[in-house]
Amino acid sequence: MATLLERRPTGDSSFSSKETVQSSPILTTENLSAWYGNNQVFADLNISIPRNAITALIGPSGCGKSTLLRIFNRLHEVTPNARVSGAVFLEGENIYDHHVDAIPIRQQIGMVFQKPNPFPMMSIEDNVLIGVRFGGLPKGQEEEVVETALRQAALWEEVKDRLKQSGLALSGGQQQRLCIARALAINPKVLLMDEPCSALDPTATQKIEDLIADLKREVTIIIVTHNIGQARRASDFLAFLYAEPNQPSKLIEFGKTHTVLSTPKPLTEAYISGRLG
Repeated sequence: MATLLERRPTGDSSFSSKETVQSSPILTTENLSAWYGNNQVFADLNISIPRNAITALIGPSGCGKSTLLRIFNRLHEVTPNARVSGAVFLEGENIYDHHVDAIPIRQQIGMVFQKPNPFPMMSIEDNVLIGVRFGGLPKGQEEEVVETALRQAALWEEVKDRLKQSGLALSGGQQQRLCIARALAINPKVLLMDEPCSALDPTATQKIEDLIADLKREVTIIIVTHNIGQARRASDFLAFLYAEPNQPSKLIEFGKTHTVLSTPKPLTEAYISGRLG
């Protein structure tokens, strides 16, 4: 099986620069295109996601940021009339090869959504364990898994004495960290986060940003955000997607966050300054 560096996309992407590719990326797309029915969302997207870093996806609404996350997680295909072409490589394996099962991919590439969504009829403990139970968690390991995941999500000290209570009893920020714990419990390689702070107040947002900064030592993180300040604070790498009217979205720029924001391309500069989008 070819490594990701051997299978690196050949298309026009700033991420192919030697400055950015300093270690083998964990996730790479090759001429990736996506549709909903006859509507093409983006075309020929070539991007490589660096391992153990936080990559932020920015761009106007409708440019395909959330769609890209759903493609990485194999959720795009469950939408009626949705399809993709091209390839997505996770550590060298094309996750869209016909023989690849979506379920193991979703265990390796976890997802946290925009609004906290703890399962309403389950306790805090059961919310954490639901994914690993489907995977056949050996008996006697549940307590360890719950504590480890909640500690990773910086929630253990706040909930350790009420694990049997409903997850809905938590605050909004705590609920989102519970959802992060649920995703982490299955030990993913990549964690996708689709505007995870958009429904949270500034204090809860700061906790999430601090959390993902700690988590990147253990898991690669891709975050969609409309908040340029958050992208600046929280990410190591930044990708800007943009679509001209009636055209599929393109990857305009991808590189280290401080480089992109300090010396952006003209279209990127127009977006981050608020003159575009």
